[in-house]
Amino acid sequence: MVGPTSRLLTLLSLLQTPRTWSGSELAERLDVTHRTVRRDIDRLREMGYPVEADLGVHGGYRLGAGASMPPLLLEDDEWVAVALGLRTIAVHGLPELEDAGIRALTKLGQSLPARLRHRVRALGGSVMSWSYPVGNTVDPDVLTVLAAAIASRERVRMAYERRNGEHGARHVEPQQLVSVRQRWYLVAFDIDRDGWRTFRADRISAPHATGAPARHDLPDPDVLTHLQQAERAMAPTYRADVTLRVPLGVANERLRDHLGDGELTPDGEDTRWHSASDTLEWLALRLLALNCHFVVHDPPALRAHLDWIHERTRP
Repeated sequence: MVGPTSRLLTLLSLLQTPRTWSGSELAERLDVTHRTVRRDIDRLREMGYPVEADLGVHGGYRLGAGASMPPLLLEDDEWVAVALGLRTIAVHGLPELEDAGIRALTKLGQSLPARLRHRVRALGGSVMSWSYPVGNTVDPDVLTVLAAAIASRERVRMAYERRNGEHGARHVEPQQLVSVRQRWYLVAFDIDRDGWRTFRADRISAPHATGAPARHDLPDPDVLTHLQQAERAMAPTYRADVTLRVPLGVANERLRDHLGDGELTPDGEDTRWHSASDTLEWLALRLLALNCHFVVHDPPALRAHLDWIHERTRP
């Protein structure tokens, strides 16, 4: 004989289909009396499931939309579909849903049986998104492990690839995952280096929680401020060598507040600018703001960045 818990799950599965079930149909499917069906319906309502009832000859029961989201009862294929959707949102989805997608995927990953987790990974690796992400793709499993460690305040050991391509082991206390311009970052306390660090999530591999408790809290509660400072510190800097197609006096007037330790020298009717050391983004911004023709002699990376801006803004 089927126990009451299994019977409730079966009843809930039937009610989640998009149709109305008569009491007789439910009693027959569950092999119980009409009175037991009514009692089980009341129990589902007490658990938060909004079971609606229509009276009359053609009446019956169905699951309506409630004010809150009760637990779902899904088949294996349906759980796999949900997990794949959350992985897509987390890595390639709408920015306003990325964080929620990671949190939901972390909770789901802790509940899925091993057989379903294997299917999700296998299918996730065989599906690609037709998009042009700004940052490199992040393994959703990396994000879910880190998110779970943050929630449980556990230390994590992981492998990390530095900008120069070198790989090394890191022992960290994860504090926050942040998505900025379609790229994920991990803000964490680096135990071996005794300081706060920011890691690009697409360079993290094989993370695993150690079970040891995290003991540090980020001093600055504004994680985005910390991330912006760290991002600026990590960004490579260059000195530009540019010919500006304007006289020296005009160039000096337009650059005087941003010259720094840069140098302006006359170059015939034009001006030669050897800039201060700064990021490609800042150098490109200053050049475009000068409102004049110019020729970039060095570095090649600045020319490539300006070409990229031109392609992005071309109608």
